[in-house]
Amino acid sequence: MKNTSLHNISLNNSIDAHIEFSFKGETHSLTSSIDLDQNMEHDLSMPSFHAILARGHKIDTYSYLYEVMQETEIEFNNAQSIAAMFLHGGTFDYDGFATCWQEHKVTDLLKPIALHELGIADLDQNQELKNALIQAYFLGRQS
Repeated sequence: MKNTSLHNISLNNSIDAHIEFSFKGETHSLTSSIDLDQNMEHDLSMPSFHAILARGHKIDTYSYLYEVMQETEIEFNNAQSIAAMFLHGGTFDYDGFATCWQEHKVTDLLKPIALHELGIADLDQNQELKNALIQAYFLGRQS
């Protein structure tokens, strides 16, 4: 587990996705702001950012235009909250973000237990215990 202090970070994670490509002699420049928290609440897998951009700009995902669009890399910028830690030079480490986001959510669930049962108010000050509780949480979810 990545040791990233998330104490007092609000979950207002968003990122802007931009793509520019040409199709039939016409240049398309598309930008959308994506609410990453909403995506994480509904589906923990990596979203199709191409599909999000297409839907946001009324492009049919079964069209040739969309197929051409998929061949172009998306550039990311303007990441907010935890997402900003995973934006590097226009690329976004979604897997790293998702892992960190899940840890943060699980830690929020575990904090009251640690306080009530162990008298520990700040799990970030007890990293080994925090890691053990997070691992136990995910082990319990798998079984």
